[in-house]
Amino acid sequence: MSDAGIRAVVEGIHSSPTQAVLFLSGGASQIIGWLLSVPGASNTVLETLVPYSRMSMIQLLSKIPSKFCSQDTAEDMALLAYNRALKLSTPGSPVLGVGFTGSLASSRPKLGDHRFHLSTRTADRLWVSTVTLSKGLRTREQEDKVSSHILLKAIANACRVPTTFDSGLTESEVSDECEKQFDEDQELEQLINGQIYFKIYPFASGTDMSTAERKIILSGSFNPLHDGHLKLLEVAASICGDAYPCFEISAVNADKPPLTVSQIKDRVKQFEKVGKTVIISSQPYFYKKAEIFPGSTFVIGADTAVRLINPKYYDGDYKKMLEILIGCKKTGCIFLVGGRNVDGAFKVLEDFDIPEELRDMFISIPADKFRVDISSTDLRKSFGM
Repeated sequence: MSDAGIRAVVEGIHSSPTQAVLFLSGGASQIIGWLLSVPGASNTVLETLVPYSRMSMIQLLSKIPSKFCSQDTAEDMALLAYNRALKLSTPGSPVLGVGFTGSLASSRPKLGDHRFHLSTRTADRLWVSTVTLSKGLRTREQEDKVSSHILLKAIANACRVPTTFDSGLTESEVSDECEKQFDEDQELEQLINGQIYFKIYPFASGTDMSTAERKIILSGSFNPLHDGHLKLLEVAASICGDAYPCFEISAVNADKPPLTVSQIKDRVKQFEKVGKTVIISSQPYFYKKAEIFPGSTFVIGADTAVRLINPKYYDGDYKKMLEILIGCKKTGCIFLVGGRNVDGAFKVLEDFDIPEELRDMFISIPADKFRVDISSTDLRKSFGM
């Protein structure tokens, strides 16, 4: 493919809303230069990583793979890249995880095939391809270029960018492809099982997500969602300014069985009715939420703030509490605290003794801006639920 042809495809990729993370090992190195050398790369590329050594790959995968160059390893890399892209992406943007692992020509003759495996993962699709090259037909640089062409085509396809170029394979060379499509229920099952970090339902209308640099997240069970929740997030958004407001429900509960797919879908319908974005995540704890939503502002009630700083919930260990919450702070997350009833009395942030190391991580919502005493629990009781 000509340089002009490559540039045209890359321009199409950068014009799409998809944001991607690429994990590449053993080949396809030219794809990085192609993507980054065309203006608009920041629209697409969130991060690239080249885990080239065995130890680097082991640390990426958090395990020793049975084979470093295999279809399974490419799938694992793509899923890890997808979850990484979820963490780094602009709120609500479609994301893509790309995994590539190759065994190409090297300074020493290889006993096995010259081959590579690549995988792309989106919210509803996993695509994997294994390509076997003819040994001795190309130099290492030429094999790298062919693998880069094929990977570029795979990324373009995932971004819904049409391609017509010849990948450079001969008629005798093998390309074995397979694809899995996921429906909503399967995506939620993967989330409940911890395979994917979260799923966004971007129901909010009239909100430009592309300019938002951070999320404002109001977490809860929302069983049911009520006006107090809506008002609290609205006030929080007015305080934070340039951020994307959204609700968040954890499918996994620390003390109860995980929500079922049908329960999740029922709760999601509430947000669709009022046109508000909701995220379904796999993390029940705020220190874990901070890891998957770095740089976010979490909107919490004073009752939750009290629990957050209570060593009782950290095995009674004050130092452990500090260590975990300082870890949250390092992710760039902060907590916006609204007044709530605590032990029968209305309390605000200033009523509690926040450890000095954490004080700048907690910001109070003035009571004159927000005060709602009713809770979802009270609503359920009033309706006999």
